[in-house]
Amino acid sequence: MSVSLPVEARLPLPAAVDRHRILWSYAGTLVVWHLVALLALVPWFFSVTGLVLAIVGIYVFGGLGITLCYHRLLTHRGLACPKWLEYGFAILGVCAMQDTPARWVAVHRRHHEHADQREDPHSPLVGFFWGHVGWMLVENADLVRLNIYDRYSKDILRDRFYRRLERTYLYPTIIISSWVAFFVAGFAAGMLNGTGVAEAVRFGGSLLIWGVFVRAVLVWHITWLVNSASHLWGYRTYETDDKSRNNWVVAVLTGGEGWHNNHHADPRSARHGHRRWEFDGIFLFICALEKVGLVWKVVRPSQRPSLARANE
Repeated sequence: MSVSLPVEARLPLPAAVDRHRILWSYAGTLVVWHLVALLALVPWFFSVTGLVLAIVGIYVFGGLGITLCYHRLLTHRGLACPKWLEYGFAILGVCAMQDTPARWVAVHRRHHEHADQREDPHSPLVGFFWGHVGWMLVENADLVRLNIYDRYSKDILRDRFYRRLERTYLYPTIIISSWVAFFVAGFAAGMLNGTGVAEAVRFGGSLLIWGVFVRAVLVWHITWLVNSASHLWGYRTYETDDKSRNNWVVAVLTGGEGWHNNHHADPRSARHGHRRWEFDGIFLFICALEKVGLVWKVVRPSQRPSLARANE
């Protein structure tokens, strides 16, 4: 199902946005990462192993790091787990290069508070490009770190680990260490196979380009589709105050995040696929962890009468 946006349904930019002030730290990073990822088109950097790492990495870093940890665990507290496991998932999220946990949580909580209203940081009702990526490229005074943290992510910053990610060099250290790990693993594998230094460097480079940069760009756009496509195209199971929609394409790509209308209707639920055929791979993984005792307090969909179904 498609959604047309008549002029009266469109939103202006958030009032605190200054479109003339580019956030070069974000804009520059996005440009550089996309350019480096294009090296994957150079045959010298290709390897089947690198391609597999990029695909698997979408689930590992995007699914477990962002979807499970940043979103369902930290933002909405839809489950609980041991701190060592939480921190492990959070490190995967850091490697996805989508900002620190406290920043990600704060922006997403603000999105839920003002979903598809002018104060929403990234409503695609302003425009698809804005909701997908444009909101990150210009200054928004409402998203200044100290202000937004104080209102939306105090609970996250009470934890020493997450404070260190904000106040020390731990965040960039984790990211750079992951780059080194991918290259060194490839180089070491090449040397152990007796391929020679040049071939070992090529193989290490292929794992770095595909396993880090290509994977990061893919995870970025897949995550951003939840903000953009899932508020424009799809079906609505519940009557919510926003334009959130269940989009099966986004759900397949994200392991369940595309059931976005379900999520906005019941944000705390760790299960986003409410109907049997709404496949939610991340929730199945959560259930597996629950069975072995590594996860508990898993929030299931509410049966509250307030969750009125649309078109029924």
